[in-house]
Amino acid sequence: MTNPYARELGDFLRARRSRLRPHAVGLEPGGRRKVTGLRREELALLAGLSTDYYQRMEQGREVRPSDDVLDALAGALGLDDGERRHLFALARAARRPIPTRVDRGPERVPDSTRRLLRVMDTPAVVLGRHLDLLDWNPMAQALLGDPDAYPRHRLNMLLLMFDDTLTGERSCPDWERQALDYIGMMRAAVATDPTHPRATAIVGELSIRSAEFRRLWARHDVRASVSGTKTFRVPEAGDIVLDWDTYPLPGNPGPVMLVLTAEPGSADADRLQLLGSLHATRSVLIDKHSSQ
Repeated sequence: MTNPYARELGDFLRARRSRLRPHAVGLEPGGRRKVTGLRREELALLAGLSTDYYQRMEQGREVRPSDDVLDALAGALGLDDGERRHLFALARAARRPIPTRVDRGPERVPDSTRRLLRVMDTPAVVLGRHLDLLDWNPMAQALLGDPDAYPRHRLNMLLLMFDDTLTGERSCPDWERQALDYIGMMRAAVATDPTHPRATAIVGELSIRSAEFRRLWARHDVRASVSGTKTFRVPEAGDIVLDWDTYPLPGNPGPVMLVLTAEPGSADADRLQLLGSLHATRSVLIDKHSSQ
């Protein structure tokens, strides 16, 4: 039976090899090529490995590469620091005869974190290790819509990102970059536990129904906790550009808090403030109506 970490390692190596071009690493292209990137034998040559050994790594067969071999591969593939850490993490997990038991218990948001969310005057959500939406504050609800409108098992940032009914999201200019950020975070989670049922279910469903997801997932991008900028299209307030940052919460791996902020005094901050006021007024009216 193939070690799931070894299989994930092989997929990662293959994806990174396909990105390299012969001329970029000093090789002559030569003849008609059946592969988009380097051939296995070319990468093995660059890394100082035998073609057979490298091929077995890509195939996820029983290979336990040393740190020196991993260093050589990282150099040959031109990996950045994050990708290099990902390579080492997968390889070290694959070297263990019995993978370390990973906690698969339900993820909980501490009461203190829930209280913190409620007093923040900027949108914030808590995401589980597989990007499940565990909690949110009123400002996040104003910006993102009412999560209670979805079944609990559908409250997942990747599932929502690729939901064909939310066409407004796709029209944002940075949609693909945001999708890649979330996919990279899911890749990092899969690296810690490749056979987790929740990850398998989400990736499996999206792989079946979304060609876009299949294309982006095949890139094998990986992210840890990340930051970025995102444009939100909100009918009541117009486009709002916000910075977002993720903050790890206790646990290993634990949930993260994702917080969205605007530059103080900016037009985006004004629009966010307007959106919050509209949402608060609407909530008061709904509460008043329901109590009558």
